[in-house]
Amino acid sequence: MNPALAAESGLPGALMSLWWALPFAGLLLSIATGPLLFPHVWEHHYGKISAGWAALVIVPMALAFGPHVSAEAVLHTLLLEYMSFIILLLGLFTISGGILVAGNISGTPLVNAGLLLIGALLASVVGTTGASMIMIRPVIRANDNRRFNAHVIVFFIFLVSNIGGSLTPLGDPPLFVGFLRGVDFFWTTGNLWRETLFVGGMVLAAFVAVDWYFHGREAGEPKIKDPTPHSKVRIRGLANLPLLAGVIAAILLSAAWKPGVAFTIQGVAVELQNLVRDGIILVLALVSLVVTRQEYRAANGFAWGPILEVAKLFAGIFICIVPVIAILRAGPDGAFAPLVALVSGPDGAPNDLAYFWLTGALSSFLDNAPTYLVFFELAGGDPKVLMTQLASTLVAISAGAVFMGANTYIGNAPNFMVYAIARERGVNMPGFFGYMLWSGAVLIPTFLVAGFLFFG
Repeated sequence: MNPALAAESGLPGALMSLWWALPFAGLLLSIATGPLLFPHVWEHHYGKISAGWAALVIVPMALAFGPHVSAEAVLHTLLLEYMSFIILLLGLFTISGGILVAGNISGTPLVNAGLLLIGALLASVVGTTGASMIMIRPVIRANDNRRFNAHVIVFFIFLVSNIGGSLTPLGDPPLFVGFLRGVDFFWTTGNLWRETLFVGGMVLAAFVAVDWYFHGREAGEPKIKDPTPHSKVRIRGLANLPLLAGVIAAILLSAAWKPGVAFTIQGVAVELQNLVRDGIILVLALVSLVVTRQEYRAANGFAWGPILEVAKLFAGIFICIVPVIAILRAGPDGAFAPLVALVSGPDGAPNDLAYFWLTGALSSFLDNAPTYLVFFELAGGDPKVLMTQLASTLVAISAGAVFMGANTYIGNAPNFMVYAIARERGVNMPGFFGYMLWSGAVLIPTFLVAGFLFFG
C-alpha cells in the first residue's frame, strides 16, 4: 500500500456518511463562486475561508476517531503529497516567470496558430500555468491591433492553459497528483498522446477556421493603430531553461532512485528521494530569482499573489479530501456506492466513457486536481493496476480532468489568470456564460467524438 494512504485506511470509510464530504464540497463551491459572487471578500479572505473548511474536517475527525488518527491522516496528506505538489508548482511558477518573450509580430491566422501550438507544447514541459504566463502577453501583443481578438484568448485557454498540459506530470496539477500516487512519469506520455493529438488537433483546426473568418471580416473595417509596433522577437532570461531541465531531472531522480531511507516525523515516514527532489526544486527556484534580471519579471507581470492563493487553497483541499478518500476506498460498502455503480458496468468492470465524462464534468466547475484524485480512488487507487489492467480507465480519468478543465473559467487555475490579464490589457473578453458558449460550441462536440473514439 502507498504509505500516503496508510492513515486514510485507518479511518472507517465504510461507516462514514456523506456528511464527511460536505467540507470538501463547500470549499470547492467557495473556490468556484467566490471570485465571481463576492470578489472583494474572496480576495482578502480566501485563506481564512480555506482554513475554516479544513477545520470542519480536522476537529470533528479528532472528536469522532481520536486525535491520533486525525493528526496522522492530516500529516500524511500534508507531508507526503501537499508539500511536493506545491513545491513543484512554486518551482515551475518561479522559473518560468523569469523567461520573457519580448518583441512583437502580426497576429495573422497562421501566426496565431503557430503561437498556440508553441504554447501547447510548452505546457507539458513547464506546466499550463508556466506556459500561459510565458505566452499570453506575446499573443495579446500580436493581436492588439485587431478588431476581433477575444476569440484568440479563448482558444489560448483551451489549448495552452489546459489541453497542452496532458503529456507529463509537469503539465497539469491532476497528473502530478497521479505521479505522487505512484503513476510512472512517462506513463502519461505513452498513453495519452493519441487523445491529446486528436483533441488538440481538432481544436487548433477549429481555431484556424474561426480566426480566418474574423480576419476576413476585419479586412473591410477601418484599421486600428497598432499600440505595440512590430519588433524582432527575442527570448530573455535563457538561464532559466537549464533550471527547468533541472526540475525534470529531479523528478526523474526521485522516481528511479529508491535508497530505502526514510525520516519519521510524528509517525509519518518521509522518504529520502522525495526530500532530495523537493530540495533540488527549491534551490533551482532560488537560483532563478538570483540570476534573472528583475526587469524581465516586471515585463512578465510576475507577482507572488497567484502562487500564494494556490498554496492556501490547496492546503485546505488536501485536508478536506482525506475523509472523502477514506469513503471512496470502501467502494460499494461506502456512502459513495451509487457513484461506484454509475461508473461500473453490470459485471463490475469500469465504464471508461462514464469515467471520462464524470471526471470532465466535475473538472469543468471544480478544480481538476482534487476531481482527478476522487475518481482515481474510485477506480481502486492502486497505481500498478491502473497503469496495466485498467490503463484505459486511468487514461479516461486523466483526459477528462485535463481536457475539460477548459470548459469554464474556473476549471483550471491558469484559466482565470489568463482572463484577468487579457481584460487588464484591454481585450473585450466574454463573461462566464459567454465563455461557456464558446466551449459548448467547440469543445463539447470535440469531446463527444473523442469519447466515442477512445472510450465508447
